[in-house]
Amino acid sequence: MNWFHPVIGQPTAVQLLTHALDRQRLAPAYLFVGPEGVGRALTARCFLQAILKEDSDLSNHPDVLWLEPTYSAQGTLYTRRQLLAADKEIPRSPPQIRLEQIRQLSRHLSQPPMRAPRSLVVLTQAETMNEAAANALLKTLEEPGRATLILIAPSPSALLNTIVSRCQKIPFYPLNRSDLEQVLRRVAPPEFWQEVSPALFDLGAGSPGAVLQAWQTWREIPEAFRHLGKQLTTPLPLQTALELARDISQSLDVERQFWLLGLMQQQIWQGGEFPRCVALLQQLERARQYLQQYVQPRLVWEVLLMQLGTV
Repeated sequence: MNWFHPVIGQPTAVQLLTHALDRQRLAPAYLFVGPEGVGRALTARCFLQAILKEDSDLSNHPDVLWLEPTYSAQGTLYTRRQLLAADKEIPRSPPQIRLEQIRQLSRHLSQPPMRAPRSLVVLTQAETMNEAAANALLKTLEEPGRATLILIAPSPSALLNTIVSRCQKIPFYPLNRSDLEQVLRRVAPPEFWQEVSPALFDLGAGSPGAVLQAWQTWREIPEAFRHLGKQLTTPLPLQTALELARDISQSLDVERQFWLLGLMQQQIWQGGEFPRCVALLQQLERARQYLQQYVQPRLVWEVLLMQLGTV
């Protein structure tokens, strides 16, 4: 059975994992590295199914533990999915894989597997481990027992070198356009193809997940902001620039303001003359840096929109 048939555009990863299965020589730990949304978690799930020889979602398998970052709310840990399902507010602080979760992992591995030849653990977004969790995981990796762990992260540099050295690296890459569209035709709703633009594809940078996220964010932002990069070909009247800056800073949180800057960059790059295009992109990058430095967003947008018309 071809366990990896759902995986598209990742021949290197599939070949390495298939080779390990065929030789029955599984590493104690794997590190799946590459951009978000290119199939790392899907491949991990297929790999677990192949090890267990079970074609199911494995959500209730006693020998499988799937960990993802959590938020702490009133002493209880919640995943983002759990908070949304309970209609609870998402905390402002970013989620983490926490020491309590690594202790849960250790308890899971301390018990002999019930149905499988080995215990299996997946840590998504492993780069979000705090220091205590990372140190605890390192001790587990030194003596994993009858287990295979899969860590999913964007790059080896996102983790402690001592953790990376104990894992076999499995690389994942951005998809080419043909593979990208093949994946999206499987998962995207019909209205996606009516609304998606070249700029949104470019924002995805070869990641189907990122393209879908870009499209969903594009639908959520006000219509007046969606084509802003294309509209900045002539200077804006001062009052218009100030009102637009006010509307952007009041309507969008900072995360979506960063996203809007990225969309504007793609739109300008696709439609501008080269010398002016470079100057505009430099202004947008400077605005991004100011937002990262916690400069007041409204001021950042006022300066940006007034300057863009003079480039």
